[in-house]
Amino acid sequence: MTPEEHVDAAARLIEAEATGRQIGLLSLAYPGMDMDDAYAIQQALATHKQTAGRHVIGWKIGLTSKAMQYALNIDIPDSGILFDDMAFDDGATVPKGRFIQPRVEAEIAFVMKAPLGGSKVTRDDVLAATDYVAPALEILDTRILRVDPDTGRARNVCDTISDNAANAGVVLGVQRHEPDGFDLRWVGALTFRNGEIEETGLGAGVLNDPVESVVWLARRMAQYGQSIEPGHIVLSGSFIRPVECPPGTRIEADFGPFGAVSVNFA
Repeated sequence: MTPEEHVDAAARLIEAEATGRQIGLLSLAYPGMDMDDAYAIQQALATHKQTAGRHVIGWKIGLTSKAMQYALNIDIPDSGILFDDMAFDDGATVPKGRFIQPRVEAEIAFVMKAPLGGSKVTRDDVLAATDYVAPALEILDTRILRVDPDTGRARNVCDTISDNAANAGVVLGVQRHEPDGFDLRWVGALTFRNGEIEETGLGAGVLNDPVESVVWLARRMAQYGQSIEPGHIVLSGSFIRPVECPPGTRIEADFGPFGAVSVNFA
């Protein structure tokens, strides 16, 4: 893809978000696109948002579970950018029509107190740079059709990365913990939709350790000249399947001693 095509694809995604009308698969429109193209589209999208006054507040890591990697035939995670208008308070209600097809995942969030970057970042570096960890929900949305109606082809990882890794929102729980205060591999969540249990999972589902997920992100960002900044939120990846959230949905995630977090959809 050319730089002009990256910008054009990003503009189509911005319009889809603004109008609530999904676009077709970019992987079909640009059959030769690769992951570098996808991240270039994501960056063009981010540049557009920042020009419009949005501010980066962090990062999300996706496709950290083996099940999701197998489904998309890849062997690495992906990442997206969190912006200030994506943050919702614990227990907040998302206005009707804000998203196209919202879904929610339960995750462990890292909030940073020091910069983190470079190709040789270690687990100890992540823990030293983290201010606190907290229970969190990620709201997913897709500005790209999940399946092409004509060919039946599903979107692939390049579509997802281009679409800011399907990122749409973040809800942090109020509980804060020292990054080494829990064995995060054993931190789990019971996720309820409208009072009924939907999903359960453990932190170990995220690359066997959510800290290693942040290591991966910092190293990947180094390839693109980026770094994690103080105050940034890092969503380390979901350990449950996405839960669909049609209008009228209430999501509650019970992390036991680690805390709880909830969100409503009008």
